[in-house]
Amino acid sequence: MSIRMPAVSLAAIPGRREKTLRIAEEIEQRGFPAIYGPSLGDSLSLCLAMAQRTRQVQLGTTITPIYTRHVNDFAQTASFIHEVSDGRFRFGIGVSHAPAMDRLGVTPGKPLADIRKFVADLKAVPRAGRLPPIVLAALRDRMIRLAEEIADGLVFANGARTHMAASLANLSEEARTGERFFIGNMIPTCISDDEAAAMAVNRRTLSSYAYLPNYRNYWREAGYEEEMAAVEAALADGRRDDVAACLSDRWLADTTLFGSASKVRDGIEAWFDAGIKTPIIVPSSASGGQIQALEEFFSIW
Repeated sequence: MSIRMPAVSLAAIPGRREKTLRIAEEIEQRGFPAIYGPSLGDSLSLCLAMAQRTRQVQLGTTITPIYTRHVNDFAQTASFIHEVSDGRFRFGIGVSHAPAMDRLGVTPGKPLADIRKFVADLKAVPRAGRLPPIVLAALRDRMIRLAEEIADGLVFANGARTHMAASLANLSEEARTGERFFIGNMIPTCISDDEAAAMAVNRRTLSSYAYLPNYRNYWREAGYEEEMAAVEAALADGRRDDVAACLSDRWLADTTLFGSASKVRDGIEAWFDAGIKTPIIVPSSASGGQIQALEEFFSIW
């Protein structure tokens, strides 16, 4: 039985950008199929640099917020990366989250309408060159359906594995099973034989997402009503430090990967079996930073 390799999430942290590019070269050499940059940092610049340092690995952004640049600039940049990477680039876009946009002084509109307009405007930019495949960041049903209507794929972040069948039922069979339509999910992952420590890392990672109404609504829909009610009660009382304790082990196991190497490998297979064509591992470490986390992840293959 062949091993299905996941994609890897990679962020270029200031001061470590050249080292990040060397890691991208190693990811390709190790046979991983793709590298995706999150909204942290400038993932478009990272993809452009990786396009010059790699030859075969697929590249992309997972969630580039659509409000941070003019659509003309996005079109030119995305087309440039697509061209110089020889067609290896996917442009993942999304509306981000209210706190992040508040820090930028941006007032978003309605997510579905804004995404629809952005994609139409992107495709209408003159003399931009050929655009890459467009992937929509999605959680709930209407955005999933919109992705098949106007884009070339969708990507979840912190999706619930047991809810994937219901989510992907919004797509046609061709989109669910064919090669053209991209379906990814960013999965927080911590590899450690100290399973309790790995769980604690992932719980801290996702606690901040539980502050966001759109994530709470999604996880409630996925069957975690009690957990989300407890989170909302804690937030209403100003007890933000109690949010992590509201998130059950069952929820954590459904949204993240943690534990021994064999357990994480089995978990990745379970994500493939759930209909995620490209699981995107977001590595964390119980004993270090991003570099340590990637070394721990590489060691299991």
